[in-house]
Amino acid sequence: QVRLVESGGGLVQAGGSLRLSCSASGPDESLLTIAGWTWSRQAPGARREQVAFMTTDGSTQYADAVKGRFTISGHRAKNTVDLQMDNLKPEDTAVYYCNIWPSGTSWGQGTQVIVSS
Repeated sequence: QVRLVESGGGLVQAGGSLRLSCSASGPDESLLTIAGWTWSRQAPGARREQVAFMTTDGSTQYADAVKGRFTISGHRAKNTVDLQMDNLKPEDTAVYYCNIWPSGTSWGQGTQVIVSS
């Protein structure tokens, strides 16, 4: 099974930036099935929501709440995906998780992002 490890979270003031990273590891036959990536977040007391998606051929989609501020990018050979987050807002505070597409795998531990006003 593919394992996911997220990193890069932290405390930042509103208007600031953070870059999250996610790496996938596991059996080669599982890693070769990765055709895309997702980033999701879960704020306290809220359901997990997907904020960004990309396919390995470069197609991307974003939730309206982050469009124009977040950028997802992947490194196919390294089995990693990043999320560049600019102009952060307090409502972006959440634990951020990555996952693989289309098969999905168990969620990692996530990385905490706190945006202060």
